[in-house]
Amino acid sequence: MNIVEVENLKVWDTRTGKVIIHDSSFQVKQGSCLAIVGESGSGKSVTCRSIMRLNKAWLQQSGTILFKGENLNQLTEKEMRKKRGRNLCLILQNGMSAFDPSCVIGVHIRETLQEHFGWNTREIERKIKNAMESVMLKNPQDILNQYPHELSGGMLQRIMIALALVLEPDLIIADEPTTALDTISQYEVVEQLIQLRERMGCSMMFISHDLGVVQKIADEVMVMKDGAIVERGDIQSVFSEPEHAYTQYLVSTRLELSNHFKKLMQEGL
Repeated sequence: MNIVEVENLKVWDTRTGKVIIHDSSFQVKQGSCLAIVGESGSGKSVTCRSIMRLNKAWLQQSGTILFKGENLNQLTEKEMRKKRGRNLCLILQNGMSAFDPSCVIGVHIRETLQEHFGWNTREIERKIKNAMESVMLKNPQDILNQYPHELSGGMLQRIMIALALVLEPDLIIADEPTTALDTISQYEVVEQLIQLRERMGCSMMFISHDLGVVQKIADEVMVMKDGAIVERGDIQSVFSEPEHAYTQYLVSTRLELSNHFKKLMQEGL
């Protein structure tokens, strides 16, 4: 069964008439992780923001986006707001842009959870602290009293993952969640996302240009170039026998980097 079915998605810039996404069709299976890969400007993030209906005001979209059988393109903004967070959860590339810089983290979290569940403050604090501890964030109370700029990128990402744990959405969209992080934080965040999926059994869309991370987390992969899907399939077959020239280029570049790194390590020993 598919949790998401996208048919003939087209996104264009109303100011210039330029088409950004060309007639895309794809599915996300229930409980699986679909990775979208491609270089910057290939249309990965715009595709995912189309599902959330969070693209810039001047970007228009058409086509069918079925989420659990319901066409999201036909919902009002008020109806979409109810779905965001509770059913569809977006984890952004830059944790700083996900939180209101003018208030402490705890305020943002309380408002989000009250909006969707109507829990009292004590219930919210208990649930979010448990979730924060489960993603290895120490002293959750201190963190809740801090402003976004006082926390590292890795911590902000983990707070978003903790919030997702409490919200228990059906679909998590992670938009390049490791790009702005150092290597150790990248590893930790990917591990947390894998555990999140295992714990909740939710579906996931994972956007990245890092094929190593994609190989670790995804079941299926979709390759985008210039706003079009050029290849898709299960992770093993696409990576071991890529058909499209662009996918072949991505995979060979990744292998080259990997071999170069191994060679450097051997020389260092």
